[in-house]
Amino acid sequence: MKLLIRAVMLIAAIWLAMLFTGYGVLTGSNKNAAGLGLQCSYLTARGMMTAQYLHTDSGIVGVTDCPLLKKSGEVVDN
Repeated sequence: MKLLIRAVMLIAAIWLAMLFTGYGVLTGSNKNAAGLGLQCSYLTARGMMTAQYLHTDSGIVGVTDCPLLKKSGEVVDN
């Protein structure tokens, strides 16, 4: 029972931190536009958010992979 309560408290603390900072965690990615675009999905405290990036395998122009964390435009304290 203590383990369940601690797990719920940890999830609540992470959710509150995401709510006040505005960051989201990467949940998935898809290549689009003939491999030149990268669509990344992020889970934020306010729901799902999608970001589009220019993608190249070398990383010179654009990104090679989606960033693990992304700041959203909506933050509670603004």
